[in-house]
Amino acid sequence: MIQIWVTYAIIAAAVLSYALERVTMELTSIAALGALLIFFHFFPVTGAGGGNLLGPDTLLEGFANPALIAVIALLVVGQAMFQTGALETPARMALEYGGKFPKLIALGAFALVFLVSAFMNNTPIVVIFIPIMAVIAERLNQGVNRVMMPLSFIAILGGMTTLIGSSTNLLVAGTAARLGIAEIGFFDFTVIGIMLGVIGCVYVIGIMPKMLPQRPSLAGEMVNPSGKQFIVQIEIDENHPLLGERSVAGFFRALPDATVRMIERGEKTLLPPFDNMTLQYGDILLVATTRKALQEIMAERPQIMAGVLRGAGLSPEDGSDRPSRPLPTAGRTIAEAMIAPGSRMIGRTIEQIGFRHQTGCLVLGIQRRSRMIRARMDEIRLEPGDVLLVMGKAHEVASLRDSRDVVLLEWSTTTLPDRTHAPRARVIFGLVILASATGLIPIVVAALCGAGLMIATGCLNIRQAARAIDRRILLIVAAAIAMGKALELTGGANIGAATLVDLLDGMSVPVILSAFFLMVALMTNLLSNNATAVLFAPIAVSTATTIGADPKIFLYALIFAANCSFATPIAYQTNLLVMVPGHYRFSDFIRAGIPLLILVWLSFSILAPWYYDLSWQP
Repeated sequence: MIQIWVTYAIIAAAVLSYALERVTMELTSIAALGALLIFFHFFPVTGAGGGNLLGPDTLLEGFANPALIAVIALLVVGQAMFQTGALETPARMALEYGGKFPKLIALGAFALVFLVSAFMNNTPIVVIFIPIMAVIAERLNQGVNRVMMPLSFIAILGGMTTLIGSSTNLLVAGTAARLGIAEIGFFDFTVIGIMLGVIGCVYVIGIMPKMLPQRPSLAGEMVNPSGKQFIVQIEIDENHPLLGERSVAGFFRALPDATVRMIERGEKTLLPPFDNMTLQYGDILLVATTRKALQEIMAERPQIMAGVLRGAGLSPEDGSDRPSRPLPTAGRTIAEAMIAPGSRMIGRTIEQIGFRHQTGCLVLGIQRRSRMIRARMDEIRLEPGDVLLVMGKAHEVASLRDSRDVVLLEWSTTTLPDRTHAPRARVIFGLVILASATGLIPIVVAALCGAGLMIATGCLNIRQAARAIDRRILLIVAAAIAMGKALELTGGANIGAATLVDLLDGMSVPVILSAFFLMVALMTNLLSNNATAVLFAPIAVSTATTIGADPKIFLYALIFAANCSFATPIAYQTNLLVMVPGHYRFSDFIRAGIPLLILVWLSFSILAPWYYDLSWQP
């Protein structure tokens, strides 16, 4: 009996630590694993053969769990889709061509998020759509916080509709298989999942935005950047894609997200407005644009920056770079570096410093918050606090950390996607989905092969694939599996199930199922959704067995309930992702998320007995 109570104590301590976040989740998971390993070494649970049922081989088997491996492989596949822009380009095309109907585009974007989330990890989807939804919010004249939280919640709702829609679903299926329950199929819970998802989306789109206060957001600054713009220089040569471009109402359509502040034509300096002006060979444009817009140019149309790249040795000197010829910018790292007080660069231009020669990095733009600059980049004398937008190889950018002249802004480091690999990434992703959905091969095999193909075909490299693996998921799930095994083999799961049944003695199966759903849904907002799913899987099976119900129905309830990560920002990764762009407070998630949790719980409590033909009679 002591093993059961100590197991409960370790699990309770882990849950409390996860919820309080006084220490990192990774450390809590390692501590829980260590406590279980030490305790059951000295107080073993003896099996029929006399061996310790909860030895290291059993408690650490979570690290080799097929469901966890499938989750990690799918994270790599999702990272490749993000890295190549395989989803971003179609989304932006829809936004561009449907700009006259922003409400329709907003609904279409949410529908696309819901659909894609059923087959892909939610995190990269939300990352892709954050800037898109910011633009849509601006066109709707709404605060960005009215669309960011709905974006996260719709991704979560879409993820509960198929077996690979969420890592939670895969982990429940893997635990069920280990407990001897029949295999959960790819679309086994899709119908009721779609019902719950649609009901939730109606609330999220129609009601929830009105419950959120209008508040200025950081994402709004990204859309309307004001002081967040960089000065960039564009040189028009004989093969430049902007050669012959004509301004319309003072703007150049080929530069939709940039403002031309000055054109230097020979000895003349031309200032706006630029009415009916045609760009000529030899023109030098001084452009103000956001970092994101410049990254889009570098990823999709690097020939626009051919003059700068040629000076850095990234473009041929013989003038042979045609607009259709790709330039080697994909895979390069872009970051921001601030001129430090007392820097030797102060009062000198980029050319005088020899920045490229010293660091290996190319300066793409300069940001100065104090005033607007109208001078060529090679004439701008740097001041303390100026921010340089630099591009280089990963190790070259990383070397800026050791510089005393600039301060590398670590958070700003990103890698330029290689859009030329987007078609092959889409094909590989489609094959993974097809193989998993048809049951041609197991999901873990399809996911591993897909991840391998993404790397082998150049959609992402080994370093990028390694960065896609979330160590928190790895450690939390492994610890949760160990705690679940301890619950199961000590008899703690049976006691938990019996306690739940005793509390609801005389109640019908639908009532017990509803109570179980609510208990899991509340816990998943305090604990990791993955850990909640693995911990409660043995209890779900034991409860169903005790009352004579189909264990799969309780496992489906566990899947839906563990995905109800709406009430706190720490409940799910996508909630944390949208918290800063939407400028949310913790209370905003409580205010908007708890009604959604209750709505999904009540909807399941009504739909499940009807769909699974459960009797309301005790």
